[in-house]
Amino acid sequence: MDISVFFKTVAKSDFEIPENQPSMWGHHVHFFQGELEELEGKKLALIGVMEDRNSDNNKGCSDGPNQVRREMYRLFQFDSDPGFIDLGNIEAGNEITDTYFALNQTCQFLLKKNIIPVIIGGSQDLTYANYLAYEGMEQTVNLVSIDHRLDFGQSADEVSSQGYLNKIVLHKPNFLFNYSNIGHQRYLTDPQMIDLMTKMYFDAYRIGEMQHQFILRNEPVIRNADLVSFDISAIRKSEAPGCAYAGPNGFYGHEAAQLCWYAGMSDKLTSFGVYEYNPAFDFQNQTAQLIAQMLWCFVDGYLMRKADYPVGDYSEYLKYIVNMASESHELVFYKSNKSDRWWMDVPYPAGQENKYERHHLVPCTYEEYQQATNDEMPDKWWKTYQKLV
Repeated sequence: MDISVFFKTVAKSDFEIPENQPSMWGHHVHFFQGELEELEGKKLALIGVMEDRNSDNNKGCSDGPNQVRREMYRLFQFDSDPGFIDLGNIEAGNEITDTYFALNQTCQFLLKKNIIPVIIGGSQDLTYANYLAYEGMEQTVNLVSIDHRLDFGQSADEVSSQGYLNKIVLHKPNFLFNYSNIGHQRYLTDPQMIDLMTKMYFDAYRIGEMQHQFILRNEPVIRNADLVSFDISAIRKSEAPGCAYAGPNGFYGHEAAQLCWYAGMSDKLTSFGVYEYNPAFDFQNQTAQLIAQMLWCFVDGYLMRKADYPVGDYSEYLKYIVNMASESHELVFYKSNKSDRWWMDVPYPAGQENKYERHHLVPCTYEEYQQATNDEMPDKWWKTYQKLV
């Protein structure tokens, strides 16, 4: 498919990048001109999506992509070439399903070329279109959202920025292996949604929980994601006012940048998006500047990838076997010699090796290994095993 038909291209001249600052990122970006040959050798592709018709009380977020670009391209270039191309903007179609189709087909095309889509929304329901791209890949995926609430909505048929998860979870065929949300605020979250997450063996992490021992708690969750969807309202209003429903609590700006850095660094991650930024509420472009820095950190994290996601060859890992007396079986852990990161091995059900090959090795922490040595089964092991069976 010729994805160029979906895009209104942008150019360096659109963003007032100072000519006397040749090291600024905007002077080194490849701006797409409509020829698919331009994608050869590229590793990351920026996509703006100017769509907000299914936004809940945040109309105007469709105007966000170019405002973020203005701040992003004034940041300075990386230590090495990330292989970054700016495809331009997908404008709102005649129907919202047209916009979803354009984003879905674009992401699917890029994924097949091993190019990571980096999406600037637009409203967060666009995550649904990004997710559908994996259906064409015939690949089960792990989705991680960073959000101040759980976006299940009230209707199974609803697609909205605060109700898109229904469509993802109920989509047939189902190729969602796991869903995790980082940063929900309990007083904004219906208890029934928490119960639903528990019944489906999904993970909901409260903001207070994740801000304590920040890297230790967040990095393994993000490292397990194929797709990360970041709602800017997960950041407190004082740090990022550019959203109609930003609140007084949430992540700090530097924490948001760290989350993006770890997303970029994950060898497993293949899609990333930031949503709900609305310039109409943005004081002195503060939120646009923060998102620009978050995306810069994502790309910088990508350049730090260690190629140590343990599939196939295990020669680069230390293997630890823990005999669980209480469970009458053993747990296997792997530690990377490259990064000192940990994974635990959850055994396949019989005959399911190919289907679940990408999901039986679960990112974990050294503390979870210690928990196993104390004859305590890590909760993450049990949740994963239940989904495998």
